[in-house]
Amino acid sequence: MSEIRNYDAEFCGNLPIHHINSIQDYGYLLVLDNKTLNIIQVSENLNTLTGLAPAEIVNKPLSSWFNENDVANIANLINGDAKDRIPLNLLFESSGKQLHFDGLIHIKKDYSLLEIEASSKDGQKSFSDVFQEVRQFISAMESASTLEEVCDVAIRQLRKVSGFDGVRMYKFDADWNGTVIAEEISGALESYLGQTFPASDVPKQARALYLKNPFRLIPNRSYKAVRLYPVINPLTNAFIDLSDCNLRGVASVHLEYMQNMNVSASMSVRVLREGKLWGLISCHHIKPIYPNVDMRYIFEWLSVEISNRVAAILNQEEYNESASRLEKRTALTDYIYAKDDIIEGLLDDENLNILSLFNAGGAVIKIGNRVEYRGDIPDKSEIYNLMLWLEGKEIEKVFASSHLSALYEEAQAYEKAGSGILVIPVDGRSGDYVICFRPEVIRQIKWGGDPEQVINLDPDGKNYHPRNSFKLWLQTVYGQSVPWSTNELEIAESLRNFIFEFRTKQLYN
Repeated sequence: MSEIRNYDAEFCGNLPIHHINSIQDYGYLLVLDNKTLNIIQVSENLNTLTGLAPAEIVNKPLSSWFNENDVANIANLINGDAKDRIPLNLLFESSGKQLHFDGLIHIKKDYSLLEIEASSKDGQKSFSDVFQEVRQFISAMESASTLEEVCDVAIRQLRKVSGFDGVRMYKFDADWNGTVIAEEISGALESYLGQTFPASDVPKQARALYLKNPFRLIPNRSYKAVRLYPVINPLTNAFIDLSDCNLRGVASVHLEYMQNMNVSASMSVRVLREGKLWGLISCHHIKPIYPNVDMRYIFEWLSVEISNRVAAILNQEEYNESASRLEKRTALTDYIYAKDDIIEGLLDDENLNILSLFNAGGAVIKIGNRVEYRGDIPDKSEIYNLMLWLEGKEIEKVFASSHLSALYEEAQAYEKAGSGILVIPVDGRSGDYVICFRPEVIRQIKWGGDPEQVINLDPDGKNYHPRNSFKLWLQTVYGQSVPWSTNELEIAESLRNFIFEFRTKQLYN
């Protein structure tokens, strides 16, 4: 089948979602001048608290509506070291009424963003209510020994703590497509376990925001968007960047996406590995749901625990594989010394050779006038043409591909034996190489909806809509091998260096 079009790179990934100049209506946003603590921008719904039009609120000091001690605390924070996502408890005072708010402040160079929402614990678990559950959660996570166990424990416990109708764990692949690897849902939600969703469902600029913000909450997709006043930030003369804000408005296409999934509320929590986005925990609810601030902080904390556990297991697996491969590489180089011959050292031993080192199906080694073959390989005439192609590329470092025919069209003739290739140049100028082949692995991708229908453009081409069906759609992938791991490439490069040094010694001895 032909390649799926990459809407993530071509279209969806270029939308400026961090400059949506509105917020969701479950809270309020104030933008403060750091020098004066005057309000320079405000969400228009603040009039429901103050009784004043937005134009009457801007350019007024924050102390006009907030407790004196709270304002002094904000001033200290602005002049302090912490700059982002600082939680606050605030007392709003106006017309003789006092209201308690949960706040979150983000401090920029010239201004600060202050998010506030009414404190509410009614009908929901507080931190103390779930503390015992959290302890059990962490204990279960620590006892999980495989990635599958970690993910199953995580989504099961998160659903129990949060009350969402469904919780799913998505893992991103190298192309940022997300596959559901664990799922805990109620009967009202459709199962997506094992299905893959295209990268454009969480486009690159949205993924970047998860590095700044640990979660994304949309408690009600039918919310009424609240605009900022004035539209332009008077200090920067530009739209304000709402990347850090929990309240940041939602692109209409994503709200339509939620509607097509038949969910009213969603919350996505990041899973990081080595500072990079590894996956997402996606929570959905059929009806609107408003997790309180305590619950969100619990999710934020647990996402760190999950990330750490996922990283620990994957790092251990990679370490074990790396140690085993390094041991084989050392044994191979010792064998080359014993034989005093590169080709014999890499190929002669039936149990330990270049094939077992790189989990390859076949190998060809050409050094000078000698050419040796092992395992399942293309026809010798095809190998000759491949080597001419490699010479033309002037390869000096290790070269690898798990989809050779996408780079070299003639390789389509031998995809069964050589869909994947690993090339260690011995002397590229003389056409001397160690070449390992990997066979084709035919696989099926279970897409959540037709990936060719990810977006549907209006006739004018200006607006687009998400796909309206998530029905299972199968794609069969041909001509690709198991990918070469980073560690395999590192070992291959170290072997290339060894071969160079060994040949140099042979020439001068």
